[in-house]
Amino acid sequence: MNARDGLYEEAIPDRFGTNSFLEDRDMESLLNVYLPEDLVRHLKPHLNRLGEFAGGLLDTLAHTSDQNPPTLQHRTRTGKDLQKIVKHPAYIEMERLAYSEFGLAAMSHRGGVLGWPAPMPAAAKYALTFLFVQAEFGLCCPVSMTDSLTRTLRKFGDPALVEKYLPALTAQDLDALAQGAMFMTEQGAGSDIAATATMARRDGDVWKLTGDKWFCSNPDAALAMVLARVEGAPEGMRGVSLFLLPRRLEDGSPNSYRIIRLKDKLGTRSMASGEIRLEGATAYLVGELGRGFVQMADMVNNSRLSNGVRAAGMMRRAAAEALYIARHRKAFGKRLIDMPLMQRQLAKIMLPGEQARSMMFQAADALRRSDGGDAKAYALVRILTPMLKFRACRDARRVTGDAMEVRGGCGYIEEWSDARLVRDSHLGSIWEGTSNIVAQDVIRAIVREDSLTVLQAHLSSLLQQTHMHPAVRARIDSLINGASRLAEEAAGTEAGHLARQAASALYHLTSAVAMAWEAGKIGSSRRMALSQMVILHRLTARDPLRSQSNAGMELLFDDDAKADPATLNLLDQ
Repeated sequence: MNARDGLYEEAIPDRFGTNSFLEDRDMESLLNVYLPEDLVRHLKPHLNRLGEFAGGLLDTLAHTSDQNPPTLQHRTRTGKDLQKIVKHPAYIEMERLAYSEFGLAAMSHRGGVLGWPAPMPAAAKYALTFLFVQAEFGLCCPVSMTDSLTRTLRKFGDPALVEKYLPALTAQDLDALAQGAMFMTEQGAGSDIAATATMARRDGDVWKLTGDKWFCSNPDAALAMVLARVEGAPEGMRGVSLFLLPRRLEDGSPNSYRIIRLKDKLGTRSMASGEIRLEGATAYLVGELGRGFVQMADMVNNSRLSNGVRAAGMMRRAAAEALYIARHRKAFGKRLIDMPLMQRQLAKIMLPGEQARSMMFQAADALRRSDGGDAKAYALVRILTPMLKFRACRDARRVTGDAMEVRGGCGYIEEWSDARLVRDSHLGSIWEGTSNIVAQDVIRAIVREDSLTVLQAHLSSLLQQTHMHPAVRARIDSLINGASRLAEEAAGTEAGHLARQAASALYHLTSAVAMAWEAGKIGSSRRMALSQMVILHRLTARDPLRSQSNAGMELLFDDDAKADPATLNLLDQ
């Protein structure tokens, strides 16, 4: 190490202490595109504070929690059979930051969070979550489920049930807070909800649930949404209903279900997941009998959207780490970032994350309009959500691994963030539906909601607002036609073997158009270059035996590079 100003310069670049919001060149500009100016102005101090935490304190807490996972205590020291999940103090402090200080689970449901008088739009919540997850992924699952359970309960629950539980679900005081969960997965069912075996029997004004749930994250949550088959109901999906399961009964005693064990997981080790045995547990019907999956789908889709947001945030963290290393490390007399081969690797790391970020904001804005009663926006949300969940979660697995490689051998060591990011990234492709299931949901949205027609109209609207090079516009028009034909073929194919290909094509196309539109809004040649790189590298067939150009790299890595986004054309280079 070399002495410099009385300090020592680290031989291995360490990004710790960097403000994750301030270092992000695009975030504030994009917020001004998707949120009202007064809300962005109000949120900036909070985003700045969370960005500071994500680059320092929160990252330390996340690392400590990952190294000290929760444990299950079955009895008290006096011998009472009273289960408790023991969480590390670092995890509890992260809960305080997420639920209490920043109100991530409450801000969509009531005013007053972060001093804003009204419930905040999804784009605001996702912007904050995007920063939070750059440090901690595991806790964002309980936060998302609490938010999603609240949404589903408000939408389908009996008014008395909503009145009873809403204050606790949206509390920012940890002692008053009721966290949420959803217990769906069974050994014999998995993604096949029609095979649900857990039984529900009416008992006066309540229901009694019996059966096993195999993978339940946040298993000690105060409230959980549970799917169960009503006694005497028909086979298949029509026999499955949705229930609200409280952890404790009205008199304060434990409900009749047990946590059998906690899972020893590859990732998200900070947050508990367990197996639940329902032993005549008291629950309340939510919505209509026999429509459990339709109602639960609202919660699942909201969680799927959150999964995509978390994947986007993880990819941003991975890219930020790789870029920091490349800018601050030298090899063979050059900075890594000035080496053409490293630039190509960094571009491959950056591109999927930027795609996911644009899709996150597009979905958030569509959700805002859908919740306002726009039927076409609902159809748009129905296709954007599985597209984002499918593609971004798969991309995160590769991006985090490639970013680890930039750090080199240290990236493989658990002292650094890389290994945790790689482990955590794999869960997104499994939670709330595996890749096959979610890709098929894209096709279902096309068939049932006419979502492809709505998506085409949405893309057309974005393009009409965007000035771009005529050759680029012509290529995009051609791609829209091609992707639409593929999606229509997939929707008409009984075997469904085209679902993944069609879902990927629509995702890449939509993200390319969205980034071009954003580029025009914020005057960014860099974002227009990213849009065209999606076209070149994700939507264009390439001959592996032909040389490839480095077109556009200077726009990504040279802060002084200037170009007019409206005239930029990388497609012919």
